[in-house]
Amino acid sequence: MFHLERAVNDPDLLEFDAALAALNAAAEETRLRLLLLLAESELTVSEIVAILGQSQPRVSRHLKLLVEAALVERRREGAWAFFRLAQSGSAGPLARKLLGSVDPRDPILAADAARLAETRAARAESAARYFAEHADEWDDIRSMYVPESRVETAIMEAVGEGHIRQLVDLGAGAGRMLELLAPQADRAVGVDLSSAMLAVARGRMEEVRARNVQLRQGDLYALPVTRDSCDLAVMHQVLHYLEDPARALKEAARILSPGGRLVIVDFAPHNDESLRTEHAHRRLGFSHEEISDLVGRAGLEMISHRDLEPDAREGAKLTVSLWVARDPRIVTDIVSSKAVETV
Repeated sequence: MFHLERAVNDPDLLEFDAALAALNAAAEETRLRLLLLLAESELTVSEIVAILGQSQPRVSRHLKLLVEAALVERRREGAWAFFRLAQSGSAGPLARKLLGSVDPRDPILAADAARLAETRAARAESAARYFAEHADEWDDIRSMYVPESRVETAIMEAVGEGHIRQLVDLGAGAGRMLELLAPQADRAVGVDLSSAMLAVARGRMEEVRARNVQLRQGDLYALPVTRDSCDLAVMHQVLHYLEDPARALKEAARILSPGGRLVIVDFAPHNDESLRTEHAHRRLGFSHEEISDLVGRAGLEMISHRDLEPDAREGAKLTVSLWVARDPRIVTDIVSSKAVETV
């Protein structure tokens, strides 16, 4: 018997017309294959063309129908567009239930899965090449401060073991913070302006199979993230590259939910000009007083500060500082409908 009360109160239920449109969109061989692929990985049109062996116009037409039916999400990043199975809305759960009933051992689907694996391997190889080409530069920088293992341990201690609804990594770079913290989150978003670094991060996320991570090309001064949506935001070794740290912190504060936390990791003040001339650092570190002032002007409250000083045996000379700030609002200060969603 159909229960009207449940239909009204259950947000996962689709209206009849939307359910019919979603089922019609999925009821075609190529589109069902697409859904299975996009449930496994975020892909570009060119990658899908290579996997399916079909023409670009045909693939684009099928993707358009799936997007219109809200089964697939399309995201523009510069000249590229990325597609993945819908993460929000009610059609996404319907697609996942449908796909869970399909036997992946079917010869056609198994061949698709094999070609998807080849695509992922190519991404990993590209990421490895990029790391290799820049390894000397990154090793030179890292040798200047305390080992990254100490920094990451301090970050994990500051974050704690609690559940995170949405994590946002601001200036995600190669994706290490996402790799470290995403396992605690329902959803994680990495934002970076560099498409090259996002490509590296995408390869790393594929390698660790971080299915709950989305990567976004975006400006830290105008984040592609909804206001009041983020439980935890991280800025790891980012502020020293920015022309306007105050503006970036205000934008970070905008996306924090009531009680949400912002973790900032950067250098303490130093005098090594080579980081400016050779590595594009705009600022030579930040004092606790300066970060406290910037955080306060952004409308946040400082809750902790820690300095990780180099050990003479490590051969490093720069101190790394870690700050944790918090949105002072309480949950009842804001309408509950402004829940975790990204643009």
